[in-house]
Amino acid sequence: MKFLYQNKIAFAILVILFILVLNYEVISFGVSNDFFGIFFSVILFFIGGRKTNIKISYWLVGLIILFEFISFRLHTKSLHFLSIAFFICLIYYSLTKKFSFIAFICILLFSAVFNKFFEHLTSEIKQSLCNIVYHTLKTFIEIDKVEGVNFYINGARITIDTACMGLSMFKTGLLTGAILLTIEEKKQNRYFGIIQILLFCLIVILLNVLSNYFRIIALILLKCTEENLLHHAIGLFCFVVYQVVPMLFLMRYFKPKSAEISTSDFNPKLIPIAVSFVVILLTSFEMKNPINHDLLTDIDSQYNLKEGNWVNDEVFKIETKEKLIYIKTPSHKPLICWTGDGYKILQAKEILVDTQKVWFNVMEKDSVLYESLWWYECGNKKYTSFLEVMLMKLIYNKPIRLINEVKRIDSEN
Repeated sequence: MKFLYQNKIAFAILVILFILVLNYEVISFGVSNDFFGIFFSVILFFIGGRKTNIKISYWLVGLIILFEFISFRLHTKSLHFLSIAFFICLIYYSLTKKFSFIAFICILLFSAVFNKFFEHLTSEIKQSLCNIVYHTLKTFIEIDKVEGVNFYINGARITIDTACMGLSMFKTGLLTGAILLTIEEKKQNRYFGIIQILLFCLIVILLNVLSNYFRIIALILLKCTEENLLHHAIGLFCFVVYQVVPMLFLMRYFKPKSAEISTSDFNPKLIPIAVSFVVILLTSFEMKNPINHDLLTDIDSQYNLKEGNWVNDEVFKIETKEKLIYIKTPSHKPLICWTGDGYKILQAKEILVDTQKVWFNVMEKDSVLYESLWWYECGNKKYTSFLEVMLMKLIYNKPIRLINEVKRIDSEN
């Protein structure tokens, strides 16, 4: 034990390297999703760390155990990657007694966990914003109606692109805010309280919504819905004017008040580190096992599996004269896949089919209209919420899937 305390830094580095090498594929997966965001978050963590009396280690160990339990059950790489990041934060805190709450929030925001959560909210937020824009502009210009993200003006349809209210602008704004807070702390040689940090994050989120609101208005007034230089210039202009400039203005009145505490020399507590290490080690070995999605287990007999084929390990496709049927893993949300393939979403709503809620969508590509029914499924029960179906999987450990039925609207004519 004495040897460990005397060589604690070297030992900590060896432990971290061992975990990183063991989880090479998971680390590559996490970093490839948002390298620069994660990189700057780590830099902020080391630069902006401050000594604190809050028992951070207990909170971190609790989060690691919770996330690794979910990762073990659901084989979720994103949560396992986040647990490894928390483990590194725990070791750094144990050695230095320093912790950066600002950078910790950034680590959460740039994790794939937040990406997935936000992707499942993006379309709903964007449609709500478009509806607000419609009520704003209809008194100034002639807008026939709005359907989802589509504005009908003088018989023509203007579709707002998927970048509006997207992850890029949202997370860039929060990272910019985190950098400004860290700079202000260094300049004042004082620190923001947790309440101040959360309040500032809330303000940045509201500014991001405001920025996207004016961005949509500008795109409509300039009739610029195609991906071109002007389109991106409008987005950048709104980001600077409605996010960066207000944040710089607010920093004049948003001052850190807490002084850094003084602590005597201490030895790191090994029990929280050891518990976290064992939990992460067990989950790391589980992550190396191949995933069996069981997409076709106990599938409804109405689907003729003999007519289908595997597109890849996560998608099974059945093609009939009437429609296409996709049986996928829940991560393949249709709205995201469709917009990525160039489809324009004209309508999206929940409807009842045989007393169960499913999603109904109308979309267009190359002047052809399609309609789709899709839902998540666990134990032959339908769900419209990604979080709800994942919770069922976590509790009952049954196979889960996403079923998407698509057909041309004019196929019945």
